[in-house]
Amino acid sequence: MPQDGPEAMEQNIILTIRDLQILARIEGQQDAAKPIVDGVSLELRRGEVLGLIGESGAGKSTIGLAALGYTRPGCVISGGSIVFDGVDLARLPVEEIRKFRGSRVAYIAQSAAASFNPARKLYDQVGEAPVRHGLMSWSEAKARSTELFRELDLPNPDTFGERYPHEVSGGQLQRAMAAMAMSCRPEILVLDEPTTALDVTTQIEVLASLKKLIREHHTAGLYITHDLAVVAQIADRIMVLRHGKMVEEGPAGDILHRPQQEYTRMLVSVRAAETSAPLPPPRHRAAGTPVLALDHVSASYRSLVKVINDVSLTIARGETVAVVGESGSGKSTLARVICGLLPPESGTIAFTGEPLPKALRQRSRDQLRRIQMVYQMPDVALNPRQTIGEILGRPVSFYFGSSGSDVRARVKELLEMVDLPADFAKRRPGELSGGQKQRVSIARAIAAKPELMICDEVTSALDPLVADGILKLLQQIQDEMGLSYLFITHDLGVVRRVSDRVAVMLRGALVAEGPLAKVFSPPYHPYTELLLSSVPEMRLDWLEEVLARRAEIPRVAALSA
Repeated sequence: MPQDGPEAMEQNIILTIRDLQILARIEGQQDAAKPIVDGVSLELRRGEVLGLIGESGAGKSTIGLAALGYTRPGCVISGGSIVFDGVDLARLPVEEIRKFRGSRVAYIAQSAAASFNPARKLYDQVGEAPVRHGLMSWSEAKARSTELFRELDLPNPDTFGERYPHEVSGGQLQRAMAAMAMSCRPEILVLDEPTTALDVTTQIEVLASLKKLIREHHTAGLYITHDLAVVAQIADRIMVLRHGKMVEEGPAGDILHRPQQEYTRMLVSVRAAETSAPLPPPRHRAAGTPVLALDHVSASYRSLVKVINDVSLTIARGETVAVVGESGSGKSTLARVICGLLPPESGTIAFTGEPLPKALRQRSRDQLRRIQMVYQMPDVALNPRQTIGEILGRPVSFYFGSSGSDVRARVKELLEMVDLPADFAKRRPGELSGGQKQRVSIARAIAAKPELMICDEVTSALDPLVADGILKLLQQIQDEMGLSYLFITHDLGVVRRVSDRVAVMLRGALVAEGPLAKVFSPPYHPYTELLLSSVPEMRLDWLEEVLARRAEIPRVAALSA
């Protein structure tokens, strides 16, 4: 923590941003731009973590990237200063700024999977920055990587770097990215939603590792997130942003418990409501044949380790079933099995009472149409080179043989269904916000007129207010179309809001399944209790309390019960 006294605090300042102005070009309007960061000022001290909070479009990530002297394509720093250790990055030539990036200021992205090269081993990627900056030899960089793997509590640290990215879990890969960022011993770490895509139990492990790393290395941090409960566990101070402007800033405890501005009070109340709201009353399941029925389904990769183990599950027409569990529990793999991307090795899958061929290539076009999927990351799921009209028009043509004006009319109708303007058909994904892109992904799925929609972590990358809009949209579509949902999520607040029944997965098997009120009420299965106790609370000491409880009752014992 910074030393006391004005002079000591002044000496400890490592980053000063003053009246920062960043403009973004307006598509289709030559020489027109709008401010996305408007007059923001902040100071960051060595060893201090400043949390940047706000909804989508608030300017959080733009400010974080500006601390690296970087702006996204189409954006420009039009005013203000970014002074890092006495040097204004806003006025440095690009080649000089590159010397800072990675070596003295480093970045941890939200999606580790998108940040690693799948064809290179982790050692090669974690050790690359210090070698390129001339700070270490390859052998020294490898030793540094191993040291960081050990500090971050990664398994078998001496050999962990020999693996490829796809051979480790999401939480492990996120910690490997933290190791990559820390490889040059930077003075500032920009953490851009580093735990948003993780389940609650893995999130605790990663948060604890990041907090330990920052404290032990006395690194300053800008922690960007939309989750107040998460930032409370790691930030010394919090700055609330909206529409590119600062709303308020202060010690973390003051922002959480004594917010001064109405917008901050709204953010706090929304987050508090997610965990304190009563469980909804159960809905009656529709009578008749289930839309989907899995009977003792097992599956494995290359016939080695079972990733789905003897799973039986049904989904009624118009029902929402949530599947929860930590990273590696088999949630997304179960979706792959249902979609035919990973054929089961035993058991049967029936759709509306008829056997469903195990492999995707064996299924008819109509069987493919009736099951659709919406993915977690619309940036990866949508082709950046196609217009929204082309993206939505493809399933209309593929499944129904429509063309020309019929396709254009259907695209317009689909955009209306997801509350997007008709002129979005001419835009490309890069011109849309995260929430808008997810609405396009939903529109593409319903273009096929499915009966079952699999939603795989569809709100995990969105801020609470945008996510709330997406959940309401999905509910509206379900009511209008009579859809059934399989909702894969690690967000138990979302589960409480949308699901009729919940299935809890652990190591590929269902350990609890039933109506929401039954599964989420005592007496719990020990693993369900672990998940529920891992949901972050807006208390500054919550993380330490949870870690202490886990130390008293070993996790292995809880999971083996």
